[in-house]
Amino acid sequence: MAEPDSGEGAVLVDALSVGLCGTDREIIAAEYGSAPDGKEHLVLGHENLGRVREAPPGSGLAPGDLVVGIVRRPDPEPCAACAVGEWDMCLNGQYTEHGIKSLDGFARKHWRAEPDAMVKLDAALSEVGVLLEPTTIVAKAWEQIERIGARAYFDPKVVAVTGAGPMGLLAALLGVQRGLEVHVYDLADEGPKPGLVKDLGAAFHSDPLPESGVEADVLLECTGVPSVVLDTISCGANNAITCLTGVSGTGQRTPVDLGRLNRTAVLENDVVFGTVNANRRHYLQAAEALAKADQAWLGRLITRRTRLEDFAQAFEQRDDDVKVVIDLQQE
Repeated sequence: MAEPDSGEGAVLVDALSVGLCGTDREIIAAEYGSAPDGKEHLVLGHENLGRVREAPPGSGLAPGDLVVGIVRRPDPEPCAACAVGEWDMCLNGQYTEHGIKSLDGFARKHWRAEPDAMVKLDAALSEVGVLLEPTTIVAKAWEQIERIGARAYFDPKVVAVTGAGPMGLLAALLGVQRGLEVHVYDLADEGPKPGLVKDLGAAFHSDPLPESGVEADVLLECTGVPSVVLDTISCGANNAITCLTGVSGTGQRTPVDLGRLNRTAVLENDVVFGTVNANRRHYLQAAEALAKADQAWLGRLITRRTRLEDFAQAFEQRDDDVKVVIDLQQE
């Protein structure tokens, strides 16, 4: 990659690392994603961490600052939501996304952006700051759960999280930080996941949610597996709020008693909603949550680090993987 042009932004950043997720795998499988206009290639890397090399006076940033680039950018002629900074709720789909949709990502040695397109992190997060972007997704989820709860009496005690991947573990972290009783469900009863859940102070379950007998006030679905989605929607307590964060594949048929599902949702005042992406407010919330967390525990979420030249190995899925990161400055 050529050095970034100054027209891309006033702040020059040395990229430190990028995290990989299912979206990256879908893009390299040509199932999703688009290159910038006029280009044949898309640079990957939306989960990112960098360090400022150059910043103009008055930007609020200085050389050496730890930063994360914001993934989604608003419409060129912003819709009503994008115009007020709520680009995660874009109305017309004309937004762009670094490393995903029409904007190069952060998996390059250097990148540029304007100061308002990045957030500054506490220096103590230098080893784990690459987890910020996935944390923004669940920070937004929790914000919306609490806003929905404000519709009436809301005093949640029990949380169920389906999936102990990075999103599920970070969703559980934010639940624990709120002082709630958290239960995490995942099929992987060996490897690092059970220990990560227990050391967080949450309960790990390898049995399905319906069989566990737990009736949660708040449920976060982080797998996208259709049968698990259905279980999550169906197994809450009265007045339950269920947030869907996992993106499902299409084409599968899952039998469901829709009448029973509707009857339960109506009679128990249940809410089910989906959420995706994040705006600047959620990046700041996520940064605060990571700064408060046990840094050693966060470090254990990153189960593999590879060099840029070994990127192909990074995309190999291994049984003990939680989060895989490519270090861009490592020789």
